[in-house]
Amino acid sequence: MGSAPMAYVLFQKFLKHNPKDPRWPDRDRFVLSGGHGSMLVYSLLHLTGYDLGLDELKSFRQWGSRTPGHPESFMTPGVEATTGPLGQGSANAVGMAIAERFLAARYNRPGHTIVDHHTYALVSDGDLMEGISHEAASLAGHLKLGKLIYLYDDNLISLDGPTSLSFTEDVAKRYEAYGWQTLRVGDGNTDLDSIEKAIAAAKAETGRPSIILVRTTIGYGSPNKANTHEAHGSPLGPEEVKLTKKALGFDPEKFFFIPDEALANFRTALDRGAKAQSEWLQRFEKWAAEFPELAAEWRTVQSGELPAGWESALPSFTPADKLATRESGGKVITALAAKIPNLLGGDADLSVSTKTGLKGLGNFDGKTGEGRNIRFGVREHAMGAIANGLAYHGGIRPYTATFFCFADYERPALRLAALSHLPVVFVFTHDSIGLGEDGPTHQPIEHLASLRAMPNMWVVRPGDANETVEAWRLALERKSGPTCIVLSRQAVPTVDRSKAAPAAEARKGGYVLLDAVGGAPQAVLIATGSELPIAVEAHEKLTAAGVRARVVSLPCWEAFAAQSKEYQQSVIPAEVPARVSIEAGATFGWRQWIGDRGVAIGLDRFGASAPDKVIYKELGLTADNVVKTVQGLLPSSRA
Repeated sequence: MGSAPMAYVLFQKFLKHNPKDPRWPDRDRFVLSGGHGSMLVYSLLHLTGYDLGLDELKSFRQWGSRTPGHPESFMTPGVEATTGPLGQGSANAVGMAIAERFLAARYNRPGHTIVDHHTYALVSDGDLMEGISHEAASLAGHLKLGKLIYLYDDNLISLDGPTSLSFTEDVAKRYEAYGWQTLRVGDGNTDLDSIEKAIAAAKAETGRPSIILVRTTIGYGSPNKANTHEAHGSPLGPEEVKLTKKALGFDPEKFFFIPDEALANFRTALDRGAKAQSEWLQRFEKWAAEFPELAAEWRTVQSGELPAGWESALPSFTPADKLATRESGGKVITALAAKIPNLLGGDADLSVSTKTGLKGLGNFDGKTGEGRNIRFGVREHAMGAIANGLAYHGGIRPYTATFFCFADYERPALRLAALSHLPVVFVFTHDSIGLGEDGPTHQPIEHLASLRAMPNMWVVRPGDANETVEAWRLALERKSGPTCIVLSRQAVPTVDRSKAAPAAEARKGGYVLLDAVGGAPQAVLIATGSELPIAVEAHEKLTAAGVRARVVSLPCWEAFAAQSKEYQQSVIPAEVPARVSIEAGATFGWRQWIGDRGVAIGLDRFGASAPDKVIYKELGLTADNVVKTVQGLLPSSRA
């Protein structure tokens, strides 16, 4: 209620959008970062003519409705981002503003402007308290994103009480220090002219982002709960609703009542939007006629498809190549960038280690939009949410990179990417105790299991260079959700594919790498990532000892689970109970593949600081231990 006046001015005076085509590429973006205020955006969408009927508003927060408790981008037409966890939307907006600049630089030409829009975010006290907002705003100021505008609902109230309990910094000075323009509106409840002037001033500033601090009253109009924390997290209640309606001049006995003159006013957005899009289409057609190849590329990237022939860029590796999968991953991403013009991303000040820098393609410049490498700095939390913003915007294939242990910093963004079906690629290197001397603070243990537990998140941990190629292929071809590519710090051998199954099989998530010699398998060894060579060595030793063992590479559990039951059975036969998994991580979850009688060789403890080979030996991740474990599972050993 307190945000309604500024939202009204924005939607009616400034926001470039077409309710009849919510996906028009050159629309302005509006992000409600404080997603708990979702009814505000639902009301605006209904009133301005989006496909969101009044019955949907009446079904607010109910099963099957398109008006969930917090906005979900894939659920409701006109909702640009899934928000609710505070601060995420503010960072998503930074990603959208980056996308606009990048696409404008790539596709606009002298005399032809087809990308030219603003990104607005309505942010709350809670958003600005969360650490992610600091990271995102700092980067936005550094990049000088002049088409990014925050409207700050400065109501001095949080869930537990007045913000004076915990939030007393000077927000304007903080944002000035970040390099933002700061503007103020003293009365956000009734002074619509000042709100309009402030937004106009923010749009006029093209050299830096802007934040407008709008002093509002939470629960404005409520006689007994306005300006109290009771209006923050709980309904007003039937009696207070009646009193509020009366105070605001409405009939307290009418529900979901929209005066005809008010609806007619809001619905002027339909004609404005249609006119704006029509004018854009005329510009687009002239541009497309003059630049047909560029227009064809535009249509491809806007559709979410990959360019024809992109796979031709993928490298291949031979058994002579012994390199860390982060190294092979670096070669893959560099090759892909030459073929996929909208591949855009970066790392958390770690490109020398993650190997994810796009060589020769420059650093992203927020003023010009040039460059393909986003220098996120040490800001993992914002990095993930900004990448989500790139994906929400459309036209971009985003990726990020950091050490696997720091997935914890990115986790809220990872979860929202999965929830929102965003095809973001999250690259994680230094994936295990294999990073060695840096010790347990940097050695991931539970991370694989925790990300595999996340619905709609695919986790790919390739076992050699060629599986790394397939990991990227799998990630880029996936449109319905994010993918984590998890890579090693230490070198691993490249499997000799003349003696083993082709690496392309990795796209099935799991496959028989080496089969048993001399008959049906007596045991199945299942490995991922840098432990695949351990399984291969154990296979050789078991074969020499007369044990028929099969090696299964299982780089992506989710892709494997998506295969038919017949295929899964052909790879991991139910009739072979002697199964051993080998992975340098928590054993949680492996029972799904090894069954009740199998053994998971892994780590249910933290690592140690020592050379990687020493740690592997001391913690039992060796071929000899695998052989011993298999022999203990075979019937003859128990007789």
